[in-house]
Amino acid sequence: MATLNINGKSYDVQVEDGTPLLWVIREQVGLTGTKYGCGVAQCGACSVHINGEVRRSCVTPVNTVKAGDRIVTIEGLSPTASHPVQKAWAEHDVPQCGYCQSGQIMAAAALLSKNKNPSDRDIDQAMTNICRCGTYQRIRAAIHTAAKTDV
Repeated sequence: MATLNINGKSYDVQVEDGTPLLWVIREQVGLTGTKYGCGVAQCGACSVHINGEVRRSCVTPVNTVKAGDRIVTIEGLSPTASHPVQKAWAEHDVPQCGYCQSGQIMAAAALLSKNKNPSDRDIDQAMTNICRCGTYQRIRAAIHTAAKTDV
């Protein structure tokens, strides 16, 4: 049994220690905004925040999340999609297929929480998520737009 703080709520989950956090979030807790992409921490579709740091949940064993750690998923970033990054994503029509976008948004939000005015280079270094549709220029533009607001 593990107790996890996800989006400010406490969840008691019955899973084996090595179970990836992604599966706990999706299957046990029922939050499906965090996506399974590759399963090997390369694509970033599964990105969540743990204590403010972006992490790939597909390779994060649930037993490595300590009691008191704060996990935030795309649903917890802003339940009303009013986070500046989410607004900028819509303004710049970033998503095409949309599958990777929850992970992209979580990575961008983590970047802007640490760097309020990132350069293109900063964005390129921080945004290691893969977008099959290739919307990287729009992602960069959206991050610059979001940076101009109070993130």
